[in-house]
Amino acid sequence: MKCLKFLSIPVCSVFLLMGFIYYFTLFIFIEDWVGLQSSAGTLNALIFTLIASLCLFSFSACVLTDPGHVPYSYVPDVEGNDASDQESLNNSSQLRQCDKCCAHKPPRAHHCRICRRCVLRMDHHCLWINNCVGYWNYKAFFILVLHATVASVYSMKNWDFGGRIPLKIFYAVSGALMVALSGTLGTLLGWHIYLITHNMTTIEYYEGIRASWLARKSGQIYRHPFDLSAYKNITMVLGPNMLKWLCPTATSHLKDGMNYPTSHDS
Repeated sequence: MKCLKFLSIPVCSVFLLMGFIYYFTLFIFIEDWVGLQSSAGTLNALIFTLIASLCLFSFSACVLTDPGHVPYSYVPDVEGNDASDQESLNNSSQLRQCDKCCAHKPPRAHHCRICRRCVLRMDHHCLWINNCVGYWNYKAFFILVLHATVASVYSMKNWDFGGRIPLKIFYAVSGALMVALSGTLGTLLGWHIYLITHNMTTIEYYEGIRASWLARKSGQIYRHPFDLSAYKNITMVLGPNMLKWLCPTATSHLKDGMNYPTSHDS
């Protein structure tokens, strides 16, 4: 059952961290700053509650959504053998075989040794969501990181170091936690913004480093074959409707995850 994915120490730790941050932001930071009973306090509490709810929803979507697996009936398209060498290395014209699954795998799919299967457009296996980040839940993962970063920064905005001495000590401890968390999440958000605008996964980025090195040795220039343009790359992940970009479950624009347009097609 999918709900059993919540029964892991890292996932439970994330829930506890979310609850802790929500509690001290509302009942300590905001309360000590302007007071929850004031209009400013109520407004800040409602805003932070909304952001926290979006984080919780996105996190649940990441955990419960299957990232995508290769169907047993998958057969690669062997047509288009006249494609360029670079395209054939990355698109469906190459017969990509998974030695562990003993089956063909589509372009951009990779075998996860933890999930013990091939995952469509695999980015990485995330311990904190007890799931792979792949084709069907990558958008939810990105939105989670975005909302979590906003929540961390918003929480720090409500600090007030002019309070009582015991609270100053608490501010110092929790402040160090929030600064570290905000820095980590902000760095992760920036990294995935870069990947999305270049239509890459984390795995493909490191594969591209080796491909670039090999291309330079042979006097050629390597370009990631799935990099179309910044806007097209973004819509490939978030969807064509900008009003649905921040909804982690709005994935109707996704197809089967077996084939992807390349720069050679345009």
